Amino acid sequence: MWQSSPPGSIYDYIRVASFSIGPDGLIEQWSRRAAGLFGVAAHQAVGKDPVEAFMPGELRRDGHRRIGEVLDGKEWTGLVPFRMPGEDGLHGLAEIYVMPSETATGERAAVCIVVDVRALRGIETDLAASQAIFGQSPFGFVLFGTDFTVLRANDRFATVFGGRADDHRGRTVYDYLAGAEADRLAATLSRVLATGESVTDLQLVGTTPGDTERRHWSMNLYRVHSGTGRPIGVAGLATDVTRRHIAAREAASARRNLALLNEASARIGNSLDLETTARELLDVAVPGFCDLASVDLYQALVTGEEAPPGSWSSLRQEAVGGSAELRRVAFASAVSDAMPDTAPGLAGDAPHAGAAAGPPALGAVHRYPFNSPCAVALRTGHVEDVPGDDRGFVQSTFAVPMVAHDTVVGLVQFSRTKGSEPFGERDRALATELAARAAVCIDNARLYRREHERALILQRSLLPPGDPEAVGLDIACRYLPGNTATEVGGDWFDVIELPGHRTALVVGDVMGRGLRAAVAMGELRTAVRTLALLDLEPAEVLSALDEVARGLGTPGGSTSSDGTGGAQWPSRAAHKSREADLSEVYLATCIYAVYDPVTRRCTFANAGHLPPVVVEPGEPALLLDVPPGMPLGVGGEPFEEVAVELKEGALLALYTDGLVESRDHPLDEGLEALRGALVEPARPLEDVCDRVLSTLDTRHGEDDIALLMARIQGLPVEAVGDWRLPPEPRSVGRARELARGQLLAWDLDDLVDTTELLVSELVTNALRYGEGEIRLRLLRDRTLVCEVWDAGLVQPRRRRARDTDEGGRGLQLVGLLSAAWGSRRTPRGKTVWFELPLPDGRPAAERTVEELLSMF
Repeated sequence: MWQSSPPGSIYDYIRVASFSIGPDGLIEQWSRRAAGLFGVAAHQAVGKDPVEAFMPGELRRDGHRRIGEVLDGKEWTGLVPFRMPGEDGLHGLAEIYVMPSETATGERAAVCIVVDVRALRGIETDLAASQAIFGQSPFGFVLFGTDFTVLRANDRFATVFGGRADDHRGRTVYDYLAGAEADRLAATLSRVLATGESVTDLQLVGTTPGDTERRHWSMNLYRVHSGTGRPIGVAGLATDVTRRHIAAREAASARRNLALLNEASARIGNSLDLETTARELLDVAVPGFCDLASVDLYQALVTGEEAPPGSWSSLRQEAVGGSAELRRVAFASAVSDAMPDTAPGLAGDAPHAGAAAGPPALGAVHRYPFNSPCAVALRTGHVEDVPGDDRGFVQSTFAVPMVAHDTVVGLVQFSRTKGSEPFGERDRALATELAARAAVCIDNARLYRREHERALILQRSLLPPGDPEAVGLDIACRYLPGNTATEVGGDWFDVIELPGHRTALVVGDVMGRGLRAAVAMGELRTAVRTLALLDLEPAEVLSALDEVARGLGTPGGSTSSDGTGGAQWPSRAAHKSREADLSEVYLATCIYAVYDPVTRRCTFANAGHLPPVVVEPGEPALLLDVPPGMPLGVGGEPFEEVAVELKEGALLALYTDGLVESRDHPLDEGLEALRGALVEPARPLEDVCDRVLSTLDTRHGEDDIALLMARIQGLPVEAVGDWRLPPEPRSVGRARELARGQLLAWDLDDLVDTTELLVSELVTNALRYGEGEIRLRLLRDRTLVCEVWDAGLVQPRRRRARDTDEGGRGLQLVGLLSAAWGSRRTPRGKTVWFELPLPDGRPAAERTVEELLSMF
């Protein structure tokens, strides 16, 4: 059957051309292939001597001889170099087959067949390379035809799937793979053949003949074309990646476990609470590690007993009747939405003999039987495998004791249900690590709870109980610890009642935080209260407190004349370390204010603290200009006082820097924000405090916050009796008359006799031992206060009179008949005072014989 040779046939590859030579030795016919081979058109070649036109000069003589022999009827084959017309250099090598021929007139001619030698050698090289790659490749090589049957496979492919390479001709993908994998490969072959888009790293899973182990292959597919571009099939290169797949799976498992441990480190133990820590463990484990999990803690640990719950003494109790009492504190499930008390139990949740059937409910107290895997795990401290129940849905369970610092604190159970991959040795190690990390956090939570309770007791003992009360002041206060873990810190406030219905307001801040700062704060607060009760001026209180702080900041709690301390330490390094620690803790700032409700005057002294804020009715908030002074513990600088007369209804705010300063907000911005928050001072004081804390960015956790607010409510004029008396004997009687008249005006008839007697004693002493004008003042509020002022500097001293003494019993009488009495220095002398409780309608208690005889 005749057919035309399509483009891209073998003749195109080997570049075959032809031309003819006439009887005269000149080119007579020139084919198109010859024109393509030599690069010369027919009109340029016909009629020319081929030797002269294409052969180099040194070969022309031999060429003419060969042409002559051919025209004489002799065939010739040989290699002939040729050149392009007009070119000096050689351009190619042709293999020419010259065959003698005859013309119609019987003359001798020749037909020449020419082949490009370079093309032949290229084809030979390509075939050799193709055979080497296909036959010697260490990878499985297969060629599918357009009908997706195997056209050719190499020996490596045959060694995997059996037989010889030729035996695989005509097979399909369904002879190698089964089910969905074969369908997927067939669909991929069809797509590659249709679109020409290659596919790389196609993952296939199957088995080889005679082997049941699952193998993994990676296959690259690409379409193969003929020289004309016509698709003739799909070539595939297959690589066995089973080992790589196993290694990748193990690496992925290791990465997953590391990620799980990393997550556990980040999420477990953030709360320092036993139950919350147990729930955090299960949040990490379910469903990332297992399908079901539960945590049981020793009941003794949950209730806060001091004895380690997992000590050997507790383990000996287990030997008697099973495990010690445990409480189920957490349960998690990834396979059921039911509550823990209704969900299927873990494999290890076998109830104790005599207990109700079923797993323990959340919060239930229970025991494990002595021979159960859970009890064994608790006794030995090792992980135990709990066999699954054939009738249940739990496949495997680990009972993992929670051990921290050689102490067993509880048990965690991890379970996987049927359908999940069973636990392996790697999982056992991971379960142990998860339980150990949670156990350390739970033990830390136990220790924290113990220390936290002690710290809270300390903190509550150092702050004023309840809502402080003071004469002429409405007071509200807030304390927010910066350390939310311990709820203790170095900030403090105090409200101290002073004689004469005056009140001392104190706010301080010890540098540092935590328990040590709280201890230092307690010592300073105690010192402040002691100094305040001496009724010293505010600047004197801070000066004395500065000495106390410096004494606290040196080893041994004392200071020498040169300030180096008066105790010797075992080593110089230890001395420096101890001194550095204490100097940081015992540096403090403090503001001390004394308010007099009679004059509504408040006297301030400041030791490096922030200025107080005053809001008067109808006016914006104002920062009082109180000289800051140096912090307590620095020493060397005196403290100044500032007295301010406050209006009725004014608001006074004392605070620590945690309220107005943070990392993100400088102090100036915080002070301005505080002033802006005090825009409605007439509201209830508790509401004002809440507004300040909610408006300002307090950044809880950065620093402690103490806020003390007071609204000024001076004593009314009718509650004060104030008189000045000349230093003469008749002033004693005048003082009794004035006191009697004022008490009768206040309807305090029951106190008249006692007050007259005590006023007479104090005025008499002022005349006898004092100097200058005498001042008598009566104050009525929650109690009755009587004050006698004089210019003398000698303080009264109570002493026991002898039997023969006619005097000396006045202060004993004052001490016996009054609720409290004392004296204090004033800028111009001294004040002696006593205090009587207001009558409550009940008859006054009669003095005992012993009390009366104590005056003699």
